[in-house]
Amino acid sequence: MLRTRVISSLVAIPIVFVAVFVGGIWFALGAMAFGLIAGWEFTQMMKTGGYHPAPLVTLVLVVLLVIDSYYTSVRLTALVISVAVLGSLVWQLFQHSSRPTADWALAIAGGFYIGWGMAHLVALRELADGLYWIGLALLCTWAADSFAYFTGRAIGKNKLWPRHSPKKTWEGLFGGIAGSIVVAILLALISPLNLLTAIIVGAVIPVAGLFGDLSISLMKRDVGVKDSSNLFPGHGGFLDRVDSLLFVSVVVYYFAVWIG
Repeated sequence: MLRTRVISSLVAIPIVFVAVFVGGIWFALGAMAFGLIAGWEFTQMMKTGGYHPAPLVTLVLVVLLVIDSYYTSVRLTALVISVAVLGSLVWQLFQHSSRPTADWALAIAGGFYIGWGMAHLVALRELADGLYWIGLALLCTWAADSFAYFTGRAIGKNKLWPRHSPKKTWEGLFGGIAGSIVVAILLALISPLNLLTAIIVGAVIPVAGLFGDLSISLMKRDVGVKDSSNLFPGHGGFLDRVDSLLFVSVVVYYFAVWIG
């Protein structure tokens, strides 16, 4: 399993780094693609649990939110929300579902949750120092995930939140925070980011990522699946890979805009 995870990461990481470095429309399209696949996985997960949210509603919402975050001058947010909520209700009227209210709510919730997170990732890259902020968000999230995994395996004994994720430990969380801070310091030394700011954000990112991870775990356990899909060998699905970032992107974006 570990070997498969490493190979998948070695293939995916260079592609992500190129998109991040180039930025602009290419990064926005990459984020949209990830969001669309994650959105599709979400609707399939819900179907496993007996629900039938409309994938089209979820995917359209992801697309519109990412477009809104890239073309900020157009100010589409109010229109997107209006079209999503009202249009999806009209759509649901024509469906033959035993639980139409739940199906409608899930289609909307999935699209907003995934689209909102990916939209903030795009907005973060579009900031003046966006390359460094997005680098901080991504590298610290990955570092936290890796350090938490290996620390938990090596010395993890005290369960963190067994109801939602039985394998996570407090030792793993603290290991993830330490690893994230180290990466944040290294990045601050070679970028315009303030060192203290980077350290604070580096400490916050693993906690934000943890809640993102646990939120998707809650949904997966509710419908009885282990992974969102098997599209990413050794890692599960795309939703499993971006779950932490859906929280991290929002937290880091507002930190960058209001404090950084």
